[in-house]
Amino acid sequence: MSGEEDPVIEFDPNIVGNLEDDNQLSSDASSLRDSTASITSSILEYRTIHGRPYQSSKTTEYWAPTDDKHITGFDIAHQFVSMLMNDKLYAAPIGDSPQRILDVGTGTGIWAIDIADQFPEAEVIGTDISAVQPGWVPPNCTFQIDDAQLEWTFKGNYFDFVHIRELYGGIDDWQRLYRQAFAHLKPGGWLESLEIDIETRSENPTVAKDMSHVFKRWCELFWRAGNKTGRTFRIARDGRMEQYMRDAGFVDIVHKQWKVPIGGWPQDPKLKRIGLFNGLFIDQSLDGFAIYPVGEILGWSQEEVDTLVSNMRRALHDPKALPYYIIHMVYGSKPRTVGLPA
Repeated sequence: MSGEEDPVIEFDPNIVGNLEDDNQLSSDASSLRDSTASITSSILEYRTIHGRPYQSSKTTEYWAPTDDKHITGFDIAHQFVSMLMNDKLYAAPIGDSPQRILDVGTGTGIWAIDIADQFPEAEVIGTDISAVQPGWVPPNCTFQIDDAQLEWTFKGNYFDFVHIRELYGGIDDWQRLYRQAFAHLKPGGWLESLEIDIETRSENPTVAKDMSHVFKRWCELFWRAGNKTGRTFRIARDGRMEQYMRDAGFVDIVHKQWKVPIGGWPQDPKLKRIGLFNGLFIDQSLDGFAIYPVGEILGWSQEEVDTLVSNMRRALHDPKALPYYIIHMVYGSKPRTVGLPA
């Protein structure tokens, strides 16, 4: 099953004003700053209530930094993706009592911790190349420092559910990754993979048609960086995820996709709140996103990177830009008739 793009996101005229009048801005546009501050406060309160302080991070070879600022950004992303999925942690039909769950590229571990809370009888393992997970976790959740691109050391036919999220730009062989997930799932187990198409799009036709706009330039630079490293930023484009899962042997494949607004410009209350969370995530992460791919891989100077980030940030904050990107999720099951891997 293939996902079809969501309908146009209607904008809030109280925020955007008259889309066709570049000189007319709504008086409510400045209120977005106050709304973002409120969102920040609610996120910090949520993490405090659940009592999960996160330890200091270390720099890794992964393209995105793992310092405290970006750890906060990753946890914000977890919040708005959960909201996008109607406060659910997954979409695959894994049943009510999965026994073993693997979270590949667990990052801060927030998803693994939450799924362990949801299924206290399950064994939950989160793996990552960086030790940025908290020390206080549910008793059924453990973290391992491991590189998913190497040969997996788990038993074959072991997991009921393998979860992969937002590894774009970090994997050199997605087909191998899906094959390894297939080999280590029990027959009847599920793989769910969620990735972002990093192209920033716009519901404003003028911006969408402007091929010189910084939105277009930004994603093209990351695509170039991925081409140089061999770790693509395009995994969520052109049906790659769905095809690679099918090639690995998965069946009953489902593809879902969502438009995710950046900022509080949508009229729909749910999308407005998601957009505020997402806007905060992007604002927290924008400079860190560019430093390694654009600066180190493509060879830009720090001044050039700073100018690029400044232009992108300014464009995203333009009330009339109406920016969004698309999240793709694909999940599929390992056939029940599959025997032990060779």
